[in-house]
Amino acid sequence: MTSWFGRLRLEKRNAPGTGVLLLVPLVSVVAALLFGAVFLSLIGLAPVAVYREMLRVSYTTGYGIADTLVSATPLILTGLAAAIAFRFKLYNIGGEGQLYVGAIAASGAALAFGDRLTGPAAILLVIVAGALGGAVWIAVPALAKAWLGTSEIITSLLLNYVALFLMQYLIFGARTFWRDPESATFPQGARIPDATRLPTLGTTRVNLGLVVAVLAAVVLYLLLTRTRIGYRWRVFGDAPAAARYAGIPSRQVIVVVLLLSGALAGLAGATEVAGRAGRLDPTGLALNIGYNGIIVAALARYNPLAVIPVGLLLGGVLNAGPALQTLPGARVPVAISTMLTGAILLFALAGELFVRYRIRMRDPADVEELAEQATTAVASPRAGTGPEAEA
Repeated sequence: MTSWFGRLRLEKRNAPGTGVLLLVPLVSVVAALLFGAVFLSLIGLAPVAVYREMLRVSYTTGYGIADTLVSATPLILTGLAAAIAFRFKLYNIGGEGQLYVGAIAASGAALAFGDRLTGPAAILLVIVAGALGGAVWIAVPALAKAWLGTSEIITSLLLNYVALFLMQYLIFGARTFWRDPESATFPQGARIPDATRLPTLGTTRVNLGLVVAVLAAVVLYLLLTRTRIGYRWRVFGDAPAAARYAGIPSRQVIVVVLLLSGALAGLAGATEVAGRAGRLDPTGLALNIGYNGIIVAALARYNPLAVIPVGLLLGGVLNAGPALQTLPGARVPVAISTMLTGAILLFALAGELFVRYRIRMRDPADVEELAEQATTAVASPRAGTGPEAEA
């Protein structure tokens, strides 16, 4: 007799259906919440009460919704940065560093030229400078990948730390152009001119950066699905051999896609500087926004339009962390939001197995036949060995 577990087998899907593509991310989020509930129970907290409070502070009050939208803006942009690269099997792990350099470039451009410009020109200057900063920071990993075959995972990841220390040095390490000369007690970045600040939407804290992020997602989706360039990129990502046969220049695709990915991450840094912070703020920017963008991209299955709602979901989770400190009774760890985002990523990656494969039950007769064949193969002598072979 064979157990039911031995009858299970994985069968590769020819093409995953829409239902599977939607269900797997949803189940991943639910599984992460259940995992978090176990963790909360172990430390003596009521999971239902914690989750209810997270929902309330992030999605049911005007102030909470505004905070969620502010938190989601850079997550959408770094999610797009990861999605465009990962979709074509180019693993840009350097969104964090590209965001830092985008913030440095955007604040530098605002401080240098912001007083000479007004209106849309000043805002456009900051946005373009941030995007260029992110693109420049990923240029070396992109060129090394295209011409030397160097792993972009390692090079882009290591440059994150270089960018972080560079940003900290500009404010904390020396009296540079970016540092406020009047901040004698505690060093901080110089405030950028008001003309370069992103305008807020109505009376809320939500700024124009959210509109920029949504427009970037729509434009990227149309680029990938409605243009010849997007078609060539999809062929490169899905069938490299066919792309070579069709004459699609792989080096060009690698460089352009990675530069676009870096530009989107740099744009996230620009929206943070010109929106929320109003200055180059090393402490406020070092929030793992680039790494969380990878979670957004994975959960959205690298679909630019799906990045928007996933970014809003993750923005609410991260926004709820500090608010949980106001719960009566036992103190909720602020790291619960970080733990949940990590769990979501792990379950989303595990869910990829069920996107690519389906579970089938073997016929009991087939299982018995396979078991007999395996037993016979083990018991019989190997070909070319033993006394008969010697004779």
